[in-house]
Amino acid sequence: MEIVSKIFTHWLFPIVTCMALLTVHIGDSTPVEILRLKQFDLLQQTDAPSRSADIGIVTIDEKAISKYGQFPWKRDVLADIIWKLREAGANIIVLPILMSETDRLGGDEDLADALYQNGIVIAQVGSGQVNKGGMPRGVAKIGDPIPYLFEWGGMLGPIPLLGQTADGVGVLNTVPEVDGVVRRLPLMMSIGEEVYPSIAVEVLRVATGNPSYQVKATDGGIVAVRVKGFPIIKTDENARIWLRWNKTFDKISAAEDDFSAFAGRMVIIGATAEGLGGFIASPTGPKHNYIPSAVSLQTMIDGETILRPWWSRLAELSATVLLGLLIIVAARFFAYRWAAMVIIWSVGGLLFGSWWMWSGSLMLLDVTMPIISVILVGFHAIFLRFILEFRQKQQIKKQFGTYLSPDLVAKLQRQPDLLRLGGDSRELSIMFTDVRGFTNISEHYGEDVQGLTKIMNRYMTAMTKKILENNGTLDKYIGDAQMAFWNAPVDNEKHATDAVKTALEMMESLDEFNEEVVSEGIPAFGMGLGINTDTVVVGNMGSDQRFDYTCLGDGVNTAARLEGQSKNYGVKIIIGENTAKLVDKIYATVKLDCLAVKGKTKGVNLYTVLGTHEWCMKNTSYVVDEQQHNKMLELYNMQLWDAATKFCLDLKKSNAFRGALDDYYDLWIERIEEMSKMDLPANWDGIYRATSK
Repeated sequence: MEIVSKIFTHWLFPIVTCMALLTVHIGDSTPVEILRLKQFDLLQQTDAPSRSADIGIVTIDEKAISKYGQFPWKRDVLADIIWKLREAGANIIVLPILMSETDRLGGDEDLADALYQNGIVIAQVGSGQVNKGGMPRGVAKIGDPIPYLFEWGGMLGPIPLLGQTADGVGVLNTVPEVDGVVRRLPLMMSIGEEVYPSIAVEVLRVATGNPSYQVKATDGGIVAVRVKGFPIIKTDENARIWLRWNKTFDKISAAEDDFSAFAGRMVIIGATAEGLGGFIASPTGPKHNYIPSAVSLQTMIDGETILRPWWSRLAELSATVLLGLLIIVAARFFAYRWAAMVIIWSVGGLLFGSWWMWSGSLMLLDVTMPIISVILVGFHAIFLRFILEFRQKQQIKKQFGTYLSPDLVAKLQRQPDLLRLGGDSRELSIMFTDVRGFTNISEHYGEDVQGLTKIMNRYMTAMTKKILENNGTLDKYIGDAQMAFWNAPVDNEKHATDAVKTALEMMESLDEFNEEVVSEGIPAFGMGLGINTDTVVVGNMGSDQRFDYTCLGDGVNTAARLEGQSKNYGVKIIIGENTAKLVDKIYATVKLDCLAVKGKTKGVNLYTVLGTHEWCMKNTSYVVDEQQHNKMLELYNMQLWDAATKFCLDLKKSNAFRGALDDYYDLWIERIEEMSKMDLPANWDGIYRATSK
């Protein structure tokens, strides 16, 4: 297993990923093909629109429907539009409208008159259901192109009167790619041994006055189509040309009478009204189904040959593997930021190169699989590097984790330079704990020092667990005491809440711990706990030879003093005023006193914590008890000793706070008796000044 683990985490293992991606690329599955085509679409979308000066479109739009009525019109309307275009000086006129049935309104003769020797090309459609009226065209063949042409089961052409009268009949069909988008258009199609031209190439034939075409094929497929008098048109092996979809065309409604703007232009009469005609998907969005004919015609007129060179496949496969290997080396030997830059530069370079070849040479190069290789192989290589570095960090954890908090160890793993002297000022919530009844425990063990050590280790383990579980930093053990703090080295916005939560959970753990040890005949442990929130200095303190991550400041001393007072007040937990304010929304606190600890003149408000508000509302009469308690403190501060004593007794009798403060009330009664004998000033500030820590 260790050998397998080493193989799978070796920095060279991403080569397997690289080779797997190369295999997928070579296989050229449908997803790979779709990615390639989508990238070609993005290239097309970078083109600036190009307005055609050669082709205009007469639209059968809503305005024309309003003028001539419901479509299809009587065909003499189309004849009338043709004559208007001819009078305006239009060039070849294209009717991409299938007229496979006789006009029920009787307009065929008029349309035939308009078609006769008038430079008109009409439509036929390849069909898998019917073969009627198709108009093939003779082709001069160099090689045998038939096996490579797209083949239809049948052809649905115009009625003989129109088909034999028109100067040209072209196929309207498109051949979408695997994702349904039209990017290429076949110039020739076949049914058996007969060849049928597309509308676009038929327009060129009619415009040049040629009776047929020339098609050149090799063993690898068709390479070119020629219309005599027009430059050779390079195609792919299936006689398709790539369309450049940035073409825009001027439009005039068929309802107009003036078509002089189209003088000298080829004109396509196409339906654009709602519900008429169909749509195709193009790289630049949905288009009417006659637009591919217009775009392909303009592409050929402009002489724009969009290339997919023979060497492109080899170049793309090479980029997939070579860039993948480059990223592996970069991820292994460069800093993370430089490895990331290599990935970014590689992706950016591929995208720019692809765009540059397109914009400069109309060359289509697929960079999708090389980009995927860069990203996936890069991710794999960087992830494995992370794993290797993680193992190194685990070594640091083994060395330092036994006496530093996990958060601090993690920070040291990320930033070893933290191991230097110095500190920062920040607000911390600081906790001190101390064992109560340690003398009894020590006497129980007598001279069995090892036994005492083991039980103290068990106790410390149980208490420390809660500190670490609640994002605390264990500062140190001081005999049977602990010191911990929150909000350093890792920021913690709810540090006071986490500190109080830890204190309550430690008390619960202490109860569970005592159940175990008492059953073993060991005296129960008690614990006092103090928490204070204040701004102190935190960092690595000590000497050049040895230092610890700890905190210093008056707030630390106050936290220690609060823990020391927990016994004097008969409670287990005492928190400072800042802490009480920060946790007030979650935890129910009760004010105990205003105390000036030994060595201080300024009083500190002391509080104890009963539990969450939710728990107190369910388990105690918290609202009433707190009101009575605060009234007692008010009477105490007013030096109304007897009334204050009575409130203490009543609170005990009513089991206020479920008896949590009964010891406090007993001590308070003694305090009142002591205070009543003192000669206090009338304006006494209510601060009790401790004489011991």
